Amino acid sequence: MAPLPVYRWRLAPDGYAARRQLRARDLRPGGQDVAAQLERPRRRREPLVAYLYRVDLAKPVRPMTPARWAALAAANRARRICPTCRRNAGYVIPTSLGTCVPCAYPDPHGSEGNT
Repeated sequence: MAPLPVYRWRLAPDGYAARRQLRARDLRPGGQDVAAQLERPRRRREPLVAYLYRVDLAKPVRPMTPARWAALAAANRARRICPTCRRNAGYVIPTSLGTCVPCAYPDPHGSEGNT
């Protein structure tokens, strides 16, 4: 396989787009391989890299069906259930804690506290 063409930041030719740019146009890569690479130089660090896809080979984004909406709602609902106390926390459980805040930081003075 030939090496990818590399372009400098903001100098890619027309006809190429990154994933987010494709999504903004309601397109997706659609199984195509990366067509080019964009590099943004940084001081004393590796350059930032973005992969570009050909716009003419991109396919339209698949529409959300009722089943996909239901699956997404179920996944988001599962992210709100605390694995320790099994209650709905009312917010997405932070992965850094792994549990809801009351389970992660139990009140040492009981539920009333001293003030």
